[in-house]
Amino acid sequence: MDGIEDSQLTLAAAPRDRVLPGAAAFPDAASPSGGMPDSDVSCSGVQELIASVRGLRLASDSAGLIDQLRGLEDLKSAVAGVQARIAVAFDAAQRRAQADAGVRAAEQGHGVAAQIALARRESPNRGSRLLGLAKALMTEMPHTLSALDTGQLNEWRATLLVRETACLSAADRCAIDEELSADTGTFTGAGDRAIMAAARAASYRRDPRSVTQRASHAAAERHVSLRPAPDTMTYLTALLPVAQGVAVHAALNRHADTARSEGDGRSRGQIMADALVERITGTPNGITGVEIQLIMTDRTLFQGDSEPARLAGYGIVPAGWARALAKEGQAAKKGQPAKEVHAVKDDAAKAGEAAWGQEFTVWLRRLYTAPGMGELVAMDSRARLFPAGLRRYLQARDDTCRTPYCDAPIRHFDHVLPWHTGGTTSLDNGAGLCEACNHTKENPGWTTRPSPGRQHTIEYRTPTGHTYHSTAPPLPGTSIRERSAPIGFLAMALDPWRGKIRHRAKLGNPAA
Repeated sequence: MDGIEDSQLTLAAAPRDRVLPGAAAFPDAASPSGGMPDSDVSCSGVQELIASVRGLRLASDSAGLIDQLRGLEDLKSAVAGVQARIAVAFDAAQRRAQADAGVRAAEQGHGVAAQIALARRESPNRGSRLLGLAKALMTEMPHTLSALDTGQLNEWRATLLVRETACLSAADRCAIDEELSADTGTFTGAGDRAIMAAARAASYRRDPRSVTQRASHAAAERHVSLRPAPDTMTYLTALLPVAQGVAVHAALNRHADTARSEGDGRSRGQIMADALVERITGTPNGITGVEIQLIMTDRTLFQGDSEPARLAGYGIVPAGWARALAKEGQAAKKGQPAKEVHAVKDDAAKAGEAAWGQEFTVWLRRLYTAPGMGELVAMDSRARLFPAGLRRYLQARDDTCRTPYCDAPIRHFDHVLPWHTGGTTSLDNGAGLCEACNHTKENPGWTTRPSPGRQHTIEYRTPTGHTYHSTAPPLPGTSIRERSAPIGFLAMALDPWRGKIRHRAKLGNPAA
């Protein structure tokens, strides 16, 4: 086979005894272990398909390569359609099993989306949305599902259609699904915005009242989120009602106009960003009055080592940046020559003359790792609730929710082996979880237990018998492959009420 035949994708079968690289590298993620006895048999067709795709021979000409790309894209869409059918069938099977087990009707279906998320290597929140998408496609939008099956839509654009019609009744949704079916040409050459516009227009025509009510209810979803950006920057995002969002932006715009008219050399965007920080935190630089935690090795802080640090709530930051923030309470002011490296470069535009000129105190909290393991030393308590010190250890070790594929912030400090079954309040038996994942593991059929190993690992077992493992992320200074050196860790809380920094005198003038 040449890989292309009549402009259709042809897959060359791979040898039966070949080990799939993904399955070998990630056995617990690519193929969850401990499933039902016939799981290997039922999955054999899928594994053969994977092997066939891996064995695809590339076309020898440019046109053939493009045909292969298009064919594989169609395959991805078809797989998404099959996954939707599987998700709905799994939901129904789990609900029947829960009903047979005597679970109350109101609680049937709990934990289903979480299992789908684990199987698809997605967060629990994403798993819930995928299950909702599958149900909508199967029960109310068959034409959209057909377009997905045939490659005329991908999974994301099918999601957009489902989302834009979510406020409608089942009958209206079915009618719009038929109105926008693929044979009408709606999807031909259409991008995301065009598909959303078509769905919204059809929804307005069909039921304008429901669309208006949806807009009024959307205010309940307002929130603020934070996610990392490149180069030690971050995206602070606020989802607001349109009137409030426009008002906030207008106020920042007016402030920028005033500052620029008075000769401020910063750009409009810089002035608006600096004003946002100052107005929310009450201080020009945003640090005073707020605790910021850095986790780094003693070598990084004292010896100028290049090992990155970890900033709680953000992620990995460069060693030099972390060292400057920890050791210099005051960055150079605009226009003044730099004497040392600061947390903000001296030639960068500052948040006004007062920015980074405020004093703050650096507190050092020393956390040690176990020799040869790169793991924080154990602490325990006889109490049921985790004490403050142990919670700080868990926060430093886990960073985000420990459920596989979940990156949500830690909200609960939980016993891996439940307290009521003899689990101890200790570092080994503790884990940081988001609220949703903590509730999910309490559903019938779910079990968790600490798994033996060099790094702190939790074994999750789902109602279907599949097992997944979650290993704590490596702390700064520990190699993923080699965790053999005892390393001291420092968590630094920047306390604004302690006056001028005096840690140099205490630490004996550490190296820059």
